[in-house]
Amino acid sequence: MKLIFIRHGEPDYEHDTLTPKGWREAELLSNRISKLNVRDFYCSPLGRAKDTASLTLKKMGRTATVLDWLQEVPKSVTDPETGKKHVPWDFMPDFWTVQCDLYDKDKWFKNRIMAEGNVGETYRKVSEELDTLLRSYGYSRSGMLYRTEAGNCDTIVFFCHLGVTCLMLSHLIGIAAPVLWQGFFLAPTSVTTVETEERKKGEAFFRCKSFGDVSHLYVAGEPASNSGFFNEMY
Repeated sequence: MKLIFIRHGEPDYEHDTLTPKGWREAELLSNRISKLNVRDFYCSPLGRAKDTASLTLKKMGRTATVLDWLQEVPKSVTDPETGKKHVPWDFMPDFWTVQCDLYDKDKWFKNRIMAEGNVGETYRKVSEELDTLLRSYGYSRSGMLYRTEAGNCDTIVFFCHLGVTCLMLSHLIGIAAPVLWQGFFLAPTSVTTVETEERKKGEAFFRCKSFGDVSHLYVAGEPASNSGFFNEMY
């Protein structure tokens, strides 16, 4: 089974839609995704994700199921330096890299700042909902892997966001979410693909085949957006 996670196009956060560049990115993305044999589409309820999905869905004559739990992780943590609320991956390196529990897949959400922001509750909700969805395709969570009576070659596509994609990957693969949030970047309209390896009867593990791929932009001469990446230098 193959899961494809797509971040929305370059965002206009103020209006929860896409910038003109974001719409160009979404069009180029649609040329790529519309060539795939996709069983089902799922989408975040937020406008920037729905707008990104709309061009692919229109081109394919398809619809997407909107799932509330695919929306972006809320601004719930308090910055220890500024006292302001922000998303749980917008920390300076000199803070988060000395928080050893943030590197631990079983402890990161118990970190004081994460706990105060109820980030663990969001992680639990997303993980449970993802597992419920995967059970409907014949894959049931068992410890750190999945059980399946009969595997399949289905492809399902998620149009969502950077933060929640990393939460899902954290659960699927067993990596602390802050390591993904702080150490990896998903550019707008990037495509992340995970696929099951089923080398023993009845057992499946999701393995990442590509992370944040934006080749559909490069082949068309459209530069990838840095929205969400802090590339200033001091």
